Amino acid sequence: MIQLNGASRVYIIIGDPIAQVKSPAGVTETFQQNGLNALVIPAHVAPGAFHEFVHSAGLAQNFDGIIVTVPHKFSAYDVCSGLTERSQFLKAVNVIRRGPDGKWFGDMCDGAGFYAAAKKNGGDVKGRKALLVGAGGAGSAIAHTLLVEGATVLAIHDEDHVRRDTLIEKLSSLKLGQVVAGSSDPTGYEFVVNATPIGMKETDPCPIQTDLLSKQAFVGDVITMPAITPLIHNARAAGCQTVTGTEMFAGVKDLMIEFLVGK
Repeated sequence: MIQLNGASRVYIIIGDPIAQVKSPAGVTETFQQNGLNALVIPAHVAPGAFHEFVHSAGLAQNFDGIIVTVPHKFSAYDVCSGLTERSQFLKAVNVIRRGPDGKWFGDMCDGAGFYAAAKKNGGDVKGRKALLVGAGGAGSAIAHTLLVEGATVLAIHDEDHVRRDTLIEKLSSLKLGQVVAGSSDPTGYEFVVNATPIGMKETDPCPIQTDLLSKQAFVGDVITMPAITPLIHNARAAGCQTVTGTEMFAGVKDLMIEFLVGK
């Protein structure tokens, strides 16, 4: 049974939409299994109201942290007084904790969480060519991690060419693997990731041309609902190893909790 009383510490997950997120139950359960009287509450907040909401909620003295999801990960960067090195580089945040001084400290652990889950499923990007679809908050973090972990080539595809090119320029400054513009065609790529919301709706097209996948490719998707997206279904049918958004969430959840409790 979940402990909930006047001494409970409150964390909020903010998104638009919000119904698809798993953090309220998953993180709350982990908090309480570890003896913490804390819970996570979902908040459906439109982009234009993000800063006002965080300021207002922060007036509550038992409000200790924020989990950030689509589309607020770049906006969340602006509310932080302190940042980890990777979130400072990406200018994006997916988890924020409040310090004793009342100021917010942020991190971006989507990339590390995704890659931890991929490694568990046999996905290794070192020495391989990778294709990433989606240059948003999660996509930026995953792109950064893939380069740090040794991708020789990283192709990025996003319908927003300005956002894509900005990310390519930023990642190229690291002087790690080659970073180029890509497409939905996975031909020649050995590590393929969808980091967009495409696939959440039944009417969505597949974000990647799965009929062109090599069976040697490793395929990942960040979407948690449905648990098996058309991309993952088709990739498995093609003989590919995969990692799902639900599995990614498990990896990200562990890192978020460590950060939120200050470990």
